[in-house]
Amino acid sequence: MTETTLPPRDKAIACVVVLHVKAGREEEFLALLMPVLDAMRQEATFINAVLHRDPQDPCRFMLYETWADLDDLMQVQMHRPYRQEYWSRLPDLLREPREVRAWQPLRADFAFRSA
Repeated sequence: MTETTLPPRDKAIACVVVLHVKAGREEEFLALLMPVLDAMRQEATFINAVLHRDPQDPCRFMLYETWADLDDLMQVQMHRPYRQEYWSRLPDLLREPREVRAWQPLRADFAFRSA
């Protein structure tokens, strides 16, 4: 295991977003989200994102994102053009409002395996 150094605690943010997609709309949702995730990877303040699917409810997704700068996330990243189609179509795809929680990262650990 190795510990990863995180950005300054007063700026970094982790977001946990839970999305309940309408039944039968999962593939449409994923088709909209995947290009957003691909584009986010290129942003200077992006650290990581992990998309999860609930094994008990295939219409329920959880997205975990970590960003180096909360201000940049809120003032710049959330308004990027590549997010616009996703944002505009999301209300029609969801069966209930998104749940969004922000967390302050303190430490990150990952398995390290040499080749």
